[in-house]
Amino acid sequence: MNTEKPILWNRNFVQCCISYFLMNFSFYLLMPTMPLYLVEVLGIDTANVGIVLSSYTIGLLCVRPFSGFLVDCFSRKPLYLLAFFVFAVMFGGYLVAATMLTIMAVRFVQGGFMGLTSVSGNTIAIDVIPSVRRGEGMGFYGLTINLAMSLAPLVAVVIYDKWGFHPLVLVGLVAAFIGVGSVCLIRYPKREKMPRPHFSLDRFILVKALPAALAYILVAIPYGMITSFVVLYGKEIEVANPGYFFIYMAVGVGTSRLISGRLVDHGKIHWVSVCSSVCLLVTFAVFATVHHPVAFFVCALMIGIGYGVGVPAFQCLFVNVAPHNMRGTATSTYLTSFDLGVGIGMLSAGFIASHAGLAMAYGVGGGCCLLSLLVYLRWVRPSYEKYKLLV
Repeated sequence: MNTEKPILWNRNFVQCCISYFLMNFSFYLLMPTMPLYLVEVLGIDTANVGIVLSSYTIGLLCVRPFSGFLVDCFSRKPLYLLAFFVFAVMFGGYLVAATMLTIMAVRFVQGGFMGLTSVSGNTIAIDVIPSVRRGEGMGFYGLTINLAMSLAPLVAVVIYDKWGFHPLVLVGLVAAFIGVGSVCLIRYPKREKMPRPHFSLDRFILVKALPAALAYILVAIPYGMITSFVVLYGKEIEVANPGYFFIYMAVGVGTSRLISGRLVDHGKIHWVSVCSSVCLLVTFAVFATVHHPVAFFVCALMIGIGYGVGVPAFQCLFVNVAPHNMRGTATSTYLTSFDLGVGIGMLSAGFIASHAGLAMAYGVGGGCCLLSLLVYLRWVRPSYEKYKLLV
């Protein structure tokens, strides 16, 4: 009996990781510098910067629910290639857009195609990963976005300070087109022709995964609070260089994902998910109440570990209850849940902070983690055990 595990790091999986990294790297080059460009160069009022930045999220959320349907209906690699190509081309729009409305339009369209690109790319990655190593594979695959989010801002600040915004855009454009080339190298077999599914709710949302979606939305809310307001919070509690928070967080995510996926593959998906929620619950409680630089950065590390452990497990909660012809819908539901939670977190953190301070906002974030844990124990676990598939 052959007990050797199938190869994970084959040509296709490597190219999937490279293309996903380059897509996120090119996009996150603009995240730390776009506000500076809007205010300092275009003279846009600071109050309107958030509106410009959020147009990307609106475009992404408009497309995500339908992208799973498209991925399940059409050939996945050509769709991935087309979406990635348009995403890359849209970097050229930043070179000619010179007003608030035109930049919003560019970000809206690019956000929509990034939504389609991420769903098709994730689905192809799931297809090429051996089913017995799915948790481990998705852990490494997801790690690429954390590397991109950590490296891109460092590179972006250097380029922007030396040469300005447009050269930075050109770097993003080149990186994105290299990513398109990487997609071309993926050897992905053509799917057998299947009858086109009729339009129904379960073609846009994976109904079997709705309990997991609710739990994931709740745990993503404090993540949205972190990404948007943590630097401001660090300044409020007098932490020097609060921007280093993201480096510690990235270290936590990276180290935890090296082991969490393997635990999921060994049948410990519920244990991993519960540990993730408990870790985040305790950490956000400390983060909201202990105002000390050491606690600030230790919490950054622990928040990274909490999300790094939980993300591969949550993705498998969606994918493992979906048949092969609905993996696109499963991936779309998974990503849409996270994006929705992040959006709620961004909006609610600003509202709570204006009335009761950011410490209270992060306390509420801890409460969301508690609710997520309760939802998981009450509904997600029994639902998953009922509907999970063997492959």
